[in-house]
Amino acid sequence: MKQKINEYHIPVLLDACIKGLNINPSGVYVDATFGGGGHARAIHEQLNSSGHLYALDQDLDSKENSWKASNFHFIQTNFSFITNQLKSNGIDSVDGILADLGVSSHQFDVVDRGFSIRDEAMLDMRMNSSGSTTAADILNKEDEEELVRIFKNYGEIKNARKLASEIVQKRTSQPINTTKEFIELLSMLAPKFKEHKYFAQVFQALRIEVNNELQVLKEFLSQAAELLNPGGRLVVISYHSLEDRLVKNFMKKGNFEGELQKDFFGNPLKILTEINRKPITPDTDEIDENSRSRSAKLRIAEKNG
Repeated sequence: MKQKINEYHIPVLLDACIKGLNINPSGVYVDATFGGGGHARAIHEQLNSSGHLYALDQDLDSKENSWKASNFHFIQTNFSFITNQLKSNGIDSVDGILADLGVSSHQFDVVDRGFSIRDEAMLDMRMNSSGSTTAADILNKEDEEELVRIFKNYGEIKNARKLASEIVQKRTSQPINTTKEFIELLSMLAPKFKEHKYFAQVFQALRIEVNNELQVLKEFLSQAAELLNPGGRLVVISYHSLEDRLVKNFMKKGNFEGELQKDFFGNPLKILTEINRKPITPDTDEIDENSRSRSAKLRIAEKNG
């Protein structure tokens, strides 16, 4: 299957995702992060008239990429509400679930979303534009200790305390509202020759906090495993170590702490079994075609039963 180019978002590891889902043409599948619809269209092409695909996305813009078909259903929602949303559509169990955890190319490229370090924009970073808290709100309202926690835990920033202190000092005279204003502050603190990486790590930390991404991911994974029929597949693409660690622990150990628990008889208490023990990563051709795929890690697991 040749990857399809979508101006909104180039689907990452498309062939591996479709193979990993092990699609039954008459089955029920969920693309929990619809985005540009690249993965969803490839799934839909594998289904017959009895199969159904449910596509979820909280981003208002993504709905424009949906299409009309009797067996395709778009639901505007955060994937942490997957169980309730599917049940409201009469679905109690499914045969496969896909989640691509990356920020779409579209979200990076639309300047006023504030995700990119390249362009000047308001510091927004909300995946759901109706959300109440922006990145600027966090920078201008959170206390110093909370900022330290955010940058240390979500961006693995080594000088998190110095960064938090500079932010608090800066905002006393002028709020930090735009990406340009924030980059100017970061430029004074970034390690020499590693400025771009530093900016990206800081922006990642803010984005995770704005969207509560790690907690939302935990809620999604727990629900996804319960929703799958025995033999159903969970396919997840992550892009940074914090996400990947949660996905790996959940698939390997059945929890997010990474400690395998056993029952009275010594049997592992886990709902999934890994299909690939090591993550699948893009080859050089895909990275050349889509540079944003370079950090992608694909993990696949099957529901025990």
